[in-house]
Amino acid sequence: MIYSTATVPVNPEGATPLTRAQAWAGLVSKARDARLFLPPGLCTCCDVVEESATHIVREAVIAGDALREIISFEPMAKVSFFQASGPREGVIVNELFEDGTGALHLRFYCYLGLRGKEPGGTEEQAEQAWMDSDKGYRTALLSTLQRTRELAGEGRL
Repeated sequence: MIYSTATVPVNPEGATPLTRAQAWAGLVSKARDARLFLPPGLCTCCDVVEESATHIVREAVIAGDALREIISFEPMAKVSFFQASGPREGVIVNELFEDGTGALHLRFYCYLGLRGKEPGGTEEQAEQAWMDSDKGYRTALLSTLQRTRELAGEGRL
């Protein structure tokens, strides 16, 4: 089983501030179309195939892997990506929250396994190490916030 977590401030010193509503709009946009938020060419397809008031289902190809995700929304707070098909099983969560001083943060956490791989085996250990590294999900959080700032500045959120 893979468990990883990372937290970053939404409004670090020197960055154009985002409101909670803007940060939330960025998370929803990312859920609907990951191509807008990932490095060019990493996500080659991202289509919403079902939606309701509480969730969407998307099919995507990310890093060459075909995925189907059920994405649930807790408005203004949490987006949960349930891995229905693809190389991983489990859930990835992006959560907005305030710390004790009232500063807004974005947290990533996941509970995942790799389909068809030995639990705790070398593949899972490598995935865990990548997620916890400087190139893992912490970087994805920072790039999500940067892209959200760009979209907000363009009036697209």
